Amino acid sequence: MTSPTPTAPDRLVRHADFRTLTQALDFAAMGETGLTLYGGRGQWLRAMTYAELRTEALVLAGRLLAGGLNPGDRVGLAAETDADFIRAFFACQYAGLVPAPLPLPAPLGGREAYVEQIARMLGAAQASAVFGPAAYAEWLREAADEAGGIAIGPSLDDLPEAGDMALPDIDPDDLCYVQFSSGSTRFPTGVMVTHRSLMANAVAITRDGLQVVSRDRAVSWLPLYHDMGLIGFLLAPLCCQMSVDLLPTSAFVRRPLLWLDLMSRNGGTVSYSPTFGYELCARRAETASSTSFDLSSWRIAGVGGDMVRVRPLTEFAERFVGSGFEPTAFVASYGMAEATLAVTMAPLGSGLRVETLNLLDMEGDGDVTRAACEERSRGFVRCGPALPAHRIEVRDADGRPMPDGQVGRIFIQGPSLMQGYFGNPDATADVLSDDGWLETGDLGLIVQGEIVPTGRAKDLILINGRNLWPQDLEWSVEAELDKVRSGDVSAFHVTDGDAEQVVVLVQSRSGDSAAREALTIEVAALLRARHGIETTVHLVGPHDLPKTTSGKLSRTRARAMFLAGTFHEARA
Repeated sequence: MTSPTPTAPDRLVRHADFRTLTQALDFAAMGETGLTLYGGRGQWLRAMTYAELRTEALVLAGRLLAGGLNPGDRVGLAAETDADFIRAFFACQYAGLVPAPLPLPAPLGGREAYVEQIARMLGAAQASAVFGPAAYAEWLREAADEAGGIAIGPSLDDLPEAGDMALPDIDPDDLCYVQFSSGSTRFPTGVMVTHRSLMANAVAITRDGLQVVSRDRAVSWLPLYHDMGLIGFLLAPLCCQMSVDLLPTSAFVRRPLLWLDLMSRNGGTVSYSPTFGYELCARRAETASSTSFDLSSWRIAGVGGDMVRVRPLTEFAERFVGSGFEPTAFVASYGMAEATLAVTMAPLGSGLRVETLNLLDMEGDGDVTRAACEERSRGFVRCGPALPAHRIEVRDADGRPMPDGQVGRIFIQGPSLMQGYFGNPDATADVLSDDGWLETGDLGLIVQGEIVPTGRAKDLILINGRNLWPQDLEWSVEAELDKVRSGDVSAFHVTDGDAEQVVVLVQSRSGDSAAREALTIEVAALLRARHGIETTVHLVGPHDLPKTTSGKLSRTRARAMFLAGTFHEARA
């Protein structure tokens, strides 16, 4: 087969009403849909039907058990977007093993940092084996040695033949996988997701949120070690027998328009991205033709994985209106790995619905009002009501539910919540209550039954009796200074003796000292005028700001690097 797996518009869709992921694949294998893998330039590599995936996974499952692994063992899998990772993930399911998807090396990262990161993840998962691409075999072997107790891997080819190895029965309450969060990996926390939790979320996503129909086809460049890529565009589509076109994340980063080319070429109807993905495409379209695409079939352009930013999405819609893209296709969502993936989705066909809120209200306590003054307001996007069988509340510092329109901490409850953090009951108890409510660590408010996220509680800057959202400071600089691109700014607070100060890191591509000095003065003056605060502005290199494994800015790591003296050059 040298063409994509078919969409199969005449098929009868079954929306994830299975007890386990293995049952879901068994059913999907009865049809003709499946996965199509593409390379770094968007070239076709392989069409893997769900029937072929099942056959290959069953063979590999026996080999994993014959190699000395036992049901319940954790297996680290470096999650390249390729057939090896996918078949290994499902082989673990049939063998009763628990895969723990691991990130690939960052483009600008080094061997030492990657080995340390993977060793910590393997140790946190108490992994018995690790497998990954041949290109990273030595790195994975070094990480396994550092973690200790891992003698199996990193090559699947070294496993013995299975013979007549029997496979175990899989129970809905068995662990399906361990999902590491995308943030700092110094103290990695592995989210435990059972088959039951996965199926509950897959039903909510495919039946209630996306409302998948037989003509739907998914396209994704999202990494398979991240929850939005793994569940949203591998597991959930399989659970409703939908064909998926998969592009490596590294290919998208180098050539963002390959994503839109696949949507156009194969008639994709469902795809998701954090805001920055749409922004990269809009920026690239400034120097490339955007009219060669046909995006008229794109009915769900999901936005999630980070704060939803209106301006870049609006620019994307404007750039590609000539390609048939409809702004009403945008679907803002809210979720997290601790809830398997999705918690809320905006109503389909509604596009972005913006609540313009008064920042002066948000900087204090109490009700938040619609803004009357543009300079002291910002738009936040409604991300929809809780999906069926799930609940969402906004609570105050004492844990009491707050009325609509007041900003507080977001709590969620539902059948897709994690069992806890693997091997870390203390961390679990910190966020998950006995009655099943999870403290998300996010801030937001409820408007007409829909959640409006406003930021991360741990990122909130408390200074001089005011609550400041770092993204407000970052977006002001990015929006108003042409020299600064999206993702170039990180704001946080530090304590200097008894005094609190706001630090703003700005990536600069200029080597001219006068231009750099002028930029620091501009940034400080802008934030003084717009937000009424004094800031300490530091210029850093063009790729110095740290990112999470999902590509989001990591303020926590940026702050830690700043305090450690990583950023040497500063301008007041």
